[in-house]
Amino acid sequence: MFEHREIDDYEKYINERQQGRAGMEGPGLREERNRERNQKRKGRMNGVIGFILGIMTSFVLVYVGFAFAFNNGNVLSLFLKRNNKLDYKKIEEKTSVLQNIIDRYFLFDEDMTKVEDGIYAGMMNGLGDPYTVYYTKEEYKALNEDTEGKYSGIGAVVSQNPNTKIITIVKIFDNSPANDAGLQVGDIIYKIDGEEVAGTDMDILVKTKIRGEEGTSFKMTVLRGDDRKEVELDLTRRSIEVETVAGKMLDNNIGYIAVSQFDAVTSEQFKSNIESLQSQGMKKLIVDLRGNPGGLLDQVVDMLDYILPEGLVLYTEDKYGEREEYYSDGSHELKIPMVVLVNENSASASEVFTATFRDFEWGKVVGKTTFGKGIVQNVLPLGDGTAVKITTQHYYPPSGYDLHKVGIKPDVEVDLNEGAKIGTDSDNQLSTAIDILKNEE
Repeated sequence: MFEHREIDDYEKYINERQQGRAGMEGPGLREERNRERNQKRKGRMNGVIGFILGIMTSFVLVYVGFAFAFNNGNVLSLFLKRNNKLDYKKIEEKTSVLQNIIDRYFLFDEDMTKVEDGIYAGMMNGLGDPYTVYYTKEEYKALNEDTEGKYSGIGAVVSQNPNTKIITIVKIFDNSPANDAGLQVGDIIYKIDGEEVAGTDMDILVKTKIRGEEGTSFKMTVLRGDDRKEVELDLTRRSIEVETVAGKMLDNNIGYIAVSQFDAVTSEQFKSNIESLQSQGMKKLIVDLRGNPGGLLDQVVDMLDYILPEGLVLYTEDKYGEREEYYSDGSHELKIPMVVLVNENSASASEVFTATFRDFEWGKVVGKTTFGKGIVQNVLPLGDGTAVKITTQHYYPPSGYDLHKVGIKPDVEVDLNEGAKIGTDSDNQLSTAIDILKNEE
């Protein structure tokens, strides 16, 4: 067994170590090593400090350019509004001290790239916003892979708690590797190929660890049930064509459409499913957004435009009060009784849909209070292959309701029965929605 020993007198400890080394080395060898170490340290320190200042300068320039656009070119107002600034001289001095400590005492080889990435990641983490993160070159490259609704992976939808960083399986596609391997809704992703992934950004985990080349395999360890039992699963990636929207006809001419996420193909799939159900005689509709973690804002706006009359459907607002508004043009409306189903895992873009749907009084909201993510992130490249994702705006439905960290409370609150499976005959939340529509004309 190894113990962690706290050193009360650190200087004494270092002196003892140095004396021990002196007894094993001759004076000439010791002096030569010291010269080499000092030269190496000086060169690396100059490089690190220069690189850090360069990246900081690049980030400031990107920030200024981004904010310049948001302030309609008013650079003066931009700087007047920023009262607190980082003390770069202090940062440089402290970084230099830390680097000297690393060079002198750190036991293992130093990976300068990882150290630098850690500095920038720490800067973003220090903002205290769980949605603002730094992306390394590898991570940013993975994020830029355009799936357009197709990818090689396991066929599951995940959601991440912004505070605990726990990533949970919220939906599993039929006929998918996830379903074949026995992955279950509610499983918490713990390890990938034996490596703990707790705290990893969800997008990065999915793009770099779960998706991959078709036919390749990996092991996923999940925590299952209230007792958090560890379960290891073998998964083999294969081509997945994401069916983000699935529809079917229920009794009493009630259509049912489940939207699992808002991808690049979602709006067109949504419209296609509605048209198909209308051709089958649909007179009423249930839109199921339970477990939907969000996605692309433009897809939500397009879907709202398709079902709602003319008017403001959404607006965003930045730290300076600058607004961006999104409208429905009223060229198409879905004038039938409707219900939207939500739960605690309905987040972000699905909350946009739900909040606006309710503001227009277009039907009832049924289920559980939603997740409560009412903010918008933008990804800003830093010019060296890295990037930051940073929270830039709040979004609001037409009423101006701020749902962030609060969520949307349904008109009719219903707990899902234990053992019930969403979308089946055992789904009591769905049954409640059906009963509501039966009484609607």
